Amino acid sequence: MKKIRLGVNIDHVATVRNARGEAYPSPLRAALLAEKNGADSVTIHLREDRRHINEFDLKKIIKKLKIPLNLEIAATKEMLKIATRSKPPFICIVPEKRKEITTEGGLNLNHNKNFLKILINKLKKNKSRVSLFIEPSIKDLKHAKKLNVDCVEIHTGKLCNLINKKKNYKNELKKIQDSVQNGNELGLEIHAGHGLTYTSAKILSKIKGIQEFNIGHYLIGESIFEGLPAVIKRFKQILKS
Repeated sequence: MKKIRLGVNIDHVATVRNARGEAYPSPLRAALLAEKNGADSVTIHLREDRRHINEFDLKKIIKKLKIPLNLEIAATKEMLKIATRSKPPFICIVPEKRKEITTEGGLNLNHNKNFLKILINKLKKNKSRVSLFIEPSIKDLKHAKKLNVDCVEIHTGKLCNLINKKKNYKNELKKIQDSVQNGNELGLEIHAGHGLTYTSAKILSKIKGIQEFNIGHYLIGESIFEGLPAVIKRFKQILKS
């Protein structure tokens, strides 16, 4: 049985820092602490509005981190320049809207598809592993395969919201199960992320074929009470069981 990897998203360490315009808490310190305590990779999202992570964070983290850095970016010319210059090992292309509080769904793969294809090809030539953040949809998986990405990250937000509200989540879970199976059959590596908690991660970890979970907001939130090392270890244990 393949080990399920845990990617730790540290964006909201930067959110707390930026709330007061101070130099602390340090995203770099969080990244290195995650590495020390068993994270398999660290994720940061460099947004157009720089609401949390900024280029200075990116430079420092990529210089010091020994485990892979997963850089989330929108499909824009500006982000292509930054990504090709910084050369992170992993890149996940995500949708982005200025007014959203957080990412609201998977990419629309039909929007600006010619530029998306150019972007993916350039990033892959630059030796980055490229992923797309998509809805649990067979159509999107087939489209992702045609775009020649290495992997996809399935948006788990809808499922997690249903679980959190104690509503029936069976249909959404089935969509994800089918997408994982179809993605594996297409030869894509499958990741999962968005809105994950201890409860939803445990449910999704039972699906055979998900190789990586990327977890951020809840993980950083729980760290306020339990400490970052303890929360990472608990998630690692959940993904093992």
